[in-house]
Amino acid sequence: MELANRLTQVRARLADAAAAAGRAPDELTLVAVTKTHPVTDVRLLAGLGVTDFGENRDQEAAPKAAAVAADPAVPPPRWHFIGQLQRNKCRSVVAYADLVQSVDRVPLVRALAAAAGGLRDRPLDVLVQVSLDGGTGRGGASVDSADPAYGFWPVVDAVATQSDLRLAGVMAVAPLDKPAEPAFVRLAEIAAQVRAAVPGASIMSAGMSGDLEAAIAAGATHVRVGSALLGNRPTLR
Repeated sequence: MELANRLTQVRARLADAAAAAGRAPDELTLVAVTKTHPVTDVRLLAGLGVTDFGENRDQEAAPKAAAVAADPAVPPPRWHFIGQLQRNKCRSVVAYADLVQSVDRVPLVRALAAAAGGLRDRPLDVLVQVSLDGGTGRGGASVDSADPAYGFWPVVDAVATQSDLRLAGVMAVAPLDKPAEPAFVRLAEIAAQVRAAVPGASIMSAGMSGDLEAAIAAGATHVRVGSALLGNRPTLR
């Protein structure tokens, strides 16, 4: 009942934010961020109609996805990998993830493509993560960088040339020490540039529990909500 109440509140926030932006609620995809929460929460949320789930650590996500897949009572969800990803985890991640949101460097693109080509029967959807503050501590490639391995546009180009990957759009996290609104407006401009180059790259993943309204106002299609749905996360040990 607690999860159902929280989900109702989050859906109301999404609907209100969409209305305020002149958008339809069905333009938005809620990604329930279940990292550090048990698989029982995934089962319960799936039973309440949530279809998309986000995880950021492969060592937690892989067994969780396997447990859900083995449960015939749970509708198959769409798994989003949203954390910083190391190349040695790519083979594991591509086996269960439907969308990797955190692609931010060319070596990772190549590792994901190699893993996807060997383990999947269809291309893996990916988002290129944008650094909105120019730093890399929280992941993301800088739009202002021309670095051939770590610049945003070189990463976009690298994804676009891989037949085993599909560029689905962009993702970003709001800067910690700056207002979210102008950062998300900037992300929307970048997303539009990517769509102009790759028309199918329609996803803009932005906004979390504390700033989803600003993200939706800027044009986000996917919002990643954890604490507003599930409360404060347990401390990892």
